Amino acid sequence: MAKATASKAKARAITRGSGNVFADLGIADAEERQTKLKLAYALNAIMEEDRLTQAAAAAKLGLNQPKVSALRNYKLEGFSVERLMTLLNALDQDIEIVIRKKPRSRATARISVVAA
Repeated sequence: MAKATASKAKARAITRGSGNVFADLGIADAEERQTKLKLAYALNAIMEEDRLTQAAAAAKLGLNQPKVSALRNYKLEGFSVERLMTLLNALDQDIEIVIRKKPRSRATARISVVAA
């Protein structure tokens, strides 16, 4: 039995992801979804660090509690990238956008979010 399991493991191909699970799954708006996810992750990390309850976060962000719950659970359909950045500002976070030419080594340009 152990030999059969080992041969099955060898037969499986492992593919390295691109760093954007949405693109890897072939979703059309992959860059926007990845950007929103990273912004929401930063928001959630700050809310956790500040130990904000959903009610306290709602008051600070100018949202209702169900919207904070959606944000905490990464249900981001009702949030634009701009709105997520505005929410980060409400939590005393600066947002810096840097635009630069893509390197020749990469086929397409990309959007990335880096939380410091």
